[in-house]
Amino acid sequence: MQHLPLLKTTGRTLALMFSVVAAQAQSNPAPALTGFVPAHQAAQVKLETEFKAKQSSAAFKNHLEKLSSAPHITGSVENEHVRDYIAETMRKAGWQVDIYPHDVLLPKGPGEIAVELVEPIRQPLNTREFLFKEDKYSSDPRLTPGYNAWSGSGDATAEVVYANYGRKEDFEQLKAMGISVKGKIVLARYGGNFRGYKAQFAQADGAVGVIIYTDPADSGYMRGLTFPEGPYYSESVIQRGSLLTTPYTGDPLTPGEAALPLDAKNTPKRLDQNAVGLHKIPVTPLPYGSATEILKRMAGIKPVPAGWQGGLPYTYRIEGGPALKVRLMVKQEKTIQRIYQVVGTLTGSEFPDEWIIAGCHYDAWSYGATDPNSGTAMLLSMTESMGKLVKAGQRPRRTIKVCHWDAEEPGVIGSAEWSEQFRDELTQKAVVYMNYDAAVSGRTFGASASPSMKKLIIEATQSVQYPDSNKTVYQHWLGHKAAGNPTRVTGSSAPALVAGEPTIGNLGGGSDHIAPYMHIGIPSLSAGMEGPTLYHSQYDDLYFYDKFADPTYKMGPMMEQVVGTMTLRLANADLVPYDLARYPADLEVHLKAAEKAIQAYAPTYSISPLLNSVADLKKNADACEMARQNYLKTGRTDKLVELNKELRLLERSFIDPKGNAFGAWYKSLYASSDPNSGYASWMLPGLLYEASLKSTANLPDLEVRYKKAIQTLSDKLLVLSQGMSGPASLGSGK
Repeated sequence: MQHLPLLKTTGRTLALMFSVVAAQAQSNPAPALTGFVPAHQAAQVKLETEFKAKQSSAAFKNHLEKLSSAPHITGSVENEHVRDYIAETMRKAGWQVDIYPHDVLLPKGPGEIAVELVEPIRQPLNTREFLFKEDKYSSDPRLTPGYNAWSGSGDATAEVVYANYGRKEDFEQLKAMGISVKGKIVLARYGGNFRGYKAQFAQADGAVGVIIYTDPADSGYMRGLTFPEGPYYSESVIQRGSLLTTPYTGDPLTPGEAALPLDAKNTPKRLDQNAVGLHKIPVTPLPYGSATEILKRMAGIKPVPAGWQGGLPYTYRIEGGPALKVRLMVKQEKTIQRIYQVVGTLTGSEFPDEWIIAGCHYDAWSYGATDPNSGTAMLLSMTESMGKLVKAGQRPRRTIKVCHWDAEEPGVIGSAEWSEQFRDELTQKAVVYMNYDAAVSGRTFGASASPSMKKLIIEATQSVQYPDSNKTVYQHWLGHKAAGNPTRVTGSSAPALVAGEPTIGNLGGGSDHIAPYMHIGIPSLSAGMEGPTLYHSQYDDLYFYDKFADPTYKMGPMMEQVVGTMTLRLANADLVPYDLARYPADLEVHLKAAEKAIQAYAPTYSISPLLNSVADLKKNADACEMARQNYLKTGRTDKLVELNKELRLLERSFIDPKGNAFGAWYKSLYASSDPNSGYASWMLPGLLYEASLKSTANLPDLEVRYKKAIQTLSDKLLVLSQGMSGPASLGSGK
């Protein structure tokens, strides 16, 4: 068949097969599929039905157990074993496998850590999780103490200041109250922002160290039963995590260039480690069982402002006072280490230079049963299911790549290096990047996406059944909102909502979509099943997964069906099924939000000129969508290569060579992670950064750049419309 050819077909067999498919379609009409000509829709539905018969809970569980049987921090021998298992599994499934090494700067594990009360009593504080006999994984000697990668090295004994979540606004509030953190150790709770910014803001204000803890109000006994009885943080659970806050993503020593191996001929010149701006002060995480020993002894006269009180049974105070001294010591060495990106490829039968890319990292802070390896296991199962289709003669039309990234946990490094290595090729060939980090962590579906990918997510979830129910995944999603993780992600540009649809979020920071989406401009999405999590703790193991994440193991196969459906539709559609109408709709929402943020300090500011540009864009987007529907309805398949290339370049309209003022590496004017909070998303980041500075100085230049981006997108849509409306050109199709 043209869109799913058998490896050996003749003109006669093609005609015969299409007549069979057409007959089936008349007796059982298929739902309309975005991007397909009518003659190809029934065959695609049939293919998806065959694909959905290949999933198995046992296969998913087997992969998860193999991947999560040992702690596997990046750089460890155990992580290399995981790498080899991934590569071997994909090879056996019939995929071509390439492994790309990069030599990057990384911490050498936790190093040495000590936290202790010095006055009024001497008492060492616990920096390790407890052993539980019911959780056999908790006693593995390879587990590390809780630590933060990229801490500075130092030994400080000082008074304590409590800084709530350690956000920019929290440090500003301390200053407004006349409280200095200079020469003090800052105690901050997890949540509200990326932990690296807690350290950055504290260091900038003169603190000599930072202790970060998970408060029981955010994820502990105030929310429900604690581990091992329940899924919430108990008194010894520690959130590990990176502190890296360079103004770019990836290897700190090679910004904008791939950190090719040191012995490669074209390896880039590395920056001096001391010139990079890594944190200089010691920083470490503690469990709340240890933090309480500090908080209960704080004797400052000022109680905390409204909203700063946590869940421990004391009145929280801002200062510990001179009678309370704490020692914080961290010695953490950094050195260049080798990491490995494992990429499986199924080359497309018709359009090999159009790439559908799915990915998930494989390194973990401990076992990684939910984060990330539930996503890894699901993708491995999918490569096996798709391998079976290819062996049966059903090769995808476009190339599919499944990427397993290394060194995500220490700073989203592996995916950034690979993206930089293949930047030019990706700019030309990539159709989409889909990220599935921790994608089977619970039983509630959630997704974030660039505008053009939203319709695809909705249509795919409408075509997959939610286990043990009479609902589709989409119907279940409509009725259940994924709660997220309060100690990780809070606040972001509000998503652009559509009445009657579930919320699809904006992509922020914190995972491997950053380089493809925000540096290169590839339309991207992140999706998965969410649930309770002991995020970045040593208890993210198979015991926790079995008991709390998904004891049925049915979510893995179900998520594989959603992901496989999206992948196959992208790979086989005649015209790439982007949602063209969402660009102007979402832009209008985000422009109005940016205007509101600026008007808070510049009341007369108006964003009308850009909204007028979006009104013109809407006309061209609607016309382009109409032209696409007519083109497909009439069964045309001429000019597919040219038209799909134009479609792929739509998102690149927002890629600006100057990049953003907070970091030129972030080239997208449409989306970035929030440079003050890390995890949150900033939609139209140029404007939001100006608003964060309460400045109007750069608005004229930014408006010119945004107008150009919107106009470029509008012009591309117009060219596309004309290309699809014009006469069929002979011999240019496939």
